[in-house]
Amino acid sequence: MFRYVLTAALALSATPVFANDSIAELGTGGLILSRSDAVAMESEDLYISPEKVTVDYVFRNNTDKDVDAIVAFPMPDIEGDPNEMPAIPDGQSDNFLGFEVTIDGVAAKLQLEQKAFALGIDISADLESQNVPFYPFGDAARAALAKLPQAVADDWVDRGLIIEDTADDGSGMKTVYVPFWQLRSTYWWRSTFPASKAVRVAHRYKPSVGGTSSVSFFYDGQFQGQYAAYKTRYCMDGTFENAIRKAAKSNPDGTPRYFENRIAYVLTTGGNWATGSIGKFKLTVDKGDPKNLVSFCGENVRKVGPTRFEMTADNFYPEHDIDILLLAPSRDGGSGG
Repeated sequence: MFRYVLTAALALSATPVFANDSIAELGTGGLILSRSDAVAMESEDLYISPEKVTVDYVFRNNTDKDVDAIVAFPMPDIEGDPNEMPAIPDGQSDNFLGFEVTIDGVAAKLQLEQKAFALGIDISADLESQNVPFYPFGDAARAALAKLPQAVADDWVDRGLIIEDTADDGSGMKTVYVPFWQLRSTYWWRSTFPASKAVRVAHRYKPSVGGTSSVSFFYDGQFQGQYAAYKTRYCMDGTFENAIRKAAKSNPDGTPRYFENRIAYVLTTGGNWATGSIGKFKLTVDKGDPKNLVSFCGENVRKVGPTRFEMTADNFYPEHDIDILLLAPSRDGGSGG
């Protein structure tokens, strides 16, 4: 793929300021079909912004018989580590991305499959036996853990299901049990693809947007730290890097007044349809604010609006995931440019 970077003047979208360490983004992708030999993907229209991801598909059954299939949307795995909480749009819901889907304009009847693991072992039955919700970050799970019989709690600590966490809740230091298991979730539904007809499937969700409160690849007046990895992952070019240098020079302490937002879209899990390619593929990246900086890898990308950039391709085969880096000026002051 050609390197592609888009730069603009500086300011920030309404994204929360993170602590000095980073909050990790969760890579999320598209749909998976249970049968790939009969149903082709005529088109995919993918829109990615910090606020939402929407995907509009047109599938076509090219055979002379109806095809019944299961369609699945794997949610990203999440770990119940209180010290490593990722960026989660909804901290209290099993549907933590707010996933929705329609088929030819009608809401699909979704099923949710969940499994919990500790040390790679399925511990779903353990949680169910004590009425503990699988979702590790909600208040309900912590409340259920507080009611565990001591013998069960001791056993779960030994087996790595939970850990003890000591923190000040405002009334002094307290030790509580918190989840330490991994949650794997998949939304799925049954769908019929009529013979020789197209089916339109659309889904949307709020992305997991990772962040860092400063620019992790430029400090002390030079590119360093994660620079090499970022340059490869986000295809940062000279224009983008010059914008960082300019912002750093305008700040008395020599650092660019930006914080990072990162979005990861897993495109390579697709391809499980007839031919493995997408007849017509369209990607739109919306950086959210005309003053933000954005960098990502793409081919034949063009600007189609103040914040939107578009890539189109025919007979597209997804070989790489989509990683987007957004630099937004911090609220404590402006930067140069």
